[in-house]
Amino acid sequence: MPLTDLTLAQCLALRPDLDEPADLDAFWDQTLSEARAHATPPLFTPVETGLTQVTTYDATVPGFAGEPVRGWLHLPAGASGPLGCVVEYLGYGRGRGLPHEQVLWANAGYAHFIMDTRGQGWSTAGGDTPDTAALNRTVPGFLTRGVESPHDHYYRRVFTDAVRCVDAVRAHPAVDPDRVAVTGVSQGGGIALAVAGLVPGLAGVLPDVPFLCDIRRAASITGLPPYTEVAEYLRLHRDRTETVFTTLSYVDAALLAARATAPALFSIAMMDEVCPPSTCFAAYHRYGGPKDLCVYEFNGHEGGGGHHRRAQLVRLRELLAPPGGPTGLSALHAPRLA
Repeated sequence: MPLTDLTLAQCLALRPDLDEPADLDAFWDQTLSEARAHATPPLFTPVETGLTQVTTYDATVPGFAGEPVRGWLHLPAGASGPLGCVVEYLGYGRGRGLPHEQVLWANAGYAHFIMDTRGQGWSTAGGDTPDTAALNRTVPGFLTRGVESPHDHYYRRVFTDAVRCVDAVRAHPAVDPDRVAVTGVSQGGGIALAVAGLVPGLAGVLPDVPFLCDIRRAASITGLPPYTEVAEYLRLHRDRTETVFTTLSYVDAALLAARATAPALFSIAMMDEVCPPSTCFAAYHRYGGPKDLCVYEFNGHEGGGGHHRRAQLVRLRELLAPPGGPTGLSALHAPRLA
């Protein structure tokens, strides 16, 4: 497939001037304080998966407004001592699936929490977290749910759920709260970046081909969903452009990423027509902590696939190693830019 966005050289030089709400920090401080005021404890119920090397728990975590958010917590069978933990957020339309499906990080020796994304799960089996908020004007999808106000927007609820899942695993006796990393692909990558900006003290961030970055540019240059939801909404509501993009600025992961401090390993695909590389670079350049980047010049939204999982395994050995422990793997087999 051909390049449809800027070249790599142009993306490396890109420093977009994004419109940031003056009350962005206050907005999120209040949102998270309200969510944490709900005292319902998380629940972890053992489930039988047929796997012998991974122990799995059906998790229910109080999310936005205390509403229950489902997930899976995987632990390496027989592991002793508090573990490093990977919290994973899912791509657009995906639910948490079946409990035996995603166990890579547990097989690598980490606790692994998979968050079910509210209202999603229609593209795979097992989406179990409803989004109960009332909707006003919208088009099919999630980007325009509650888009008339940042207080009503769908991703305010999702980002809050994601933060509360980190809170839950940090309090779990099997997890070392100082060794928690967040990751995700596409939508999950955007959520991971947002969480990195909202939660201090993370050990690492692994965002892949992230969605929800420089949303205004993305909605203007890509012809594929999900960003086309915004364009379709504004095609119907011609007088709402500034209102819509003001709301979306509160959930733009490129803005929230500037507040992050944890070490990050990004992946960006230069032929990505879903999450244009220039928008992913906007988040990379603004990211507030130490960062590395793997660029896949001839890949689309599939990104680095198994090659990048290898790079992430290497990086997690460094980021989540116990104090004084071995780092394990030694070579990063992926295209890399410092």
